[in-house]
Amino acid sequence: MIDDWYPVGLFSQLDIDGRKTALMGEPIELALDTHGNINVKSSDGRFLPVCLRYGHIWSSLGKPRKDLFPIPEADQPGRRFVDVGVARVRCSPLRAVENFLDIAHFPFVHTDILGAEPHTEVQDYKVEIREEVDEVWATQVKFYQPQAAKSASGGITTEYMYRVPAPTCSVLYKTCPPRPGEWDVIALFVQPLAEDLCDVWPWMALFDDVTPTTDLIHFQQTIFLQDRSILENQIPRLLPLDPGMEIPTRADLTSIAYRRWLKRRHYTYGAQLVAQ
Repeated sequence: MIDDWYPVGLFSQLDIDGRKTALMGEPIELALDTHGNINVKSSDGRFLPVCLRYGHIWSSLGKPRKDLFPIPEADQPGRRFVDVGVARVRCSPLRAVENFLDIAHFPFVHTDILGAEPHTEVQDYKVEIREEVDEVWATQVKFYQPQAAKSASGGITTEYMYRVPAPTCSVLYKTCPPRPGEWDVIALFVQPLAEDLCDVWPWMALFDDVTPTTDLIHFQQTIFLQDRSILENQIPRLLPLDPGMEIPTRADLTSIAYRRWLKRRHYTYGAQLVAQ
């Protein structure tokens, strides 16, 4: 687990004064040196691995054995890249990712934005663990939304694809209202501060040249802050990996695959393995 890459800050907000934060319970500090290089140090003075991608600084307490997962759309010309900022949430980092994968809560938590009654049914969709890349994917996900994006002018049936390329990160591909045939990309990069505390860094790659950046950020923050109230009241706070601890429904296929994938990877930071 310590050998994975984790987001630890926005590059645009970093300077020589640095930023103090934490990673998996370990205090760390990141700063620019006089040559403009990024340094990330642990509390015992070790220089940690560094990667700069998607506008974020990534690091690890261990030695990552592979490069950070790719998001090909990050290199696609014409896209608008939006750093949404950060939200601190008192929950397991795994809970934060799983909540991002759940569409059944849209009409009840994001009412009149991402969902609305009576459009509450989750239609059948496809979930798989893609062995060749070791990622969880959910495809053919469709849901009626009153306002699928800030650029949407009215209610539409939105198509989604969900991708989990790392235990504490998820990438969402959804219908792009101003450019049919393309996908809007919204990613959630989660920094595990502790097993029951995390910083969540949303990031977007959009085809939208009209909406002011402030409005795009406000829209996404509104959605996540609605989620935060739910996340911070979930019991248990850690994500249960024992199938008998929480009873799934047909709409929870992505969550089931995500938990199975975590167990297969022996990823237990932020997880609860047995009932207490």
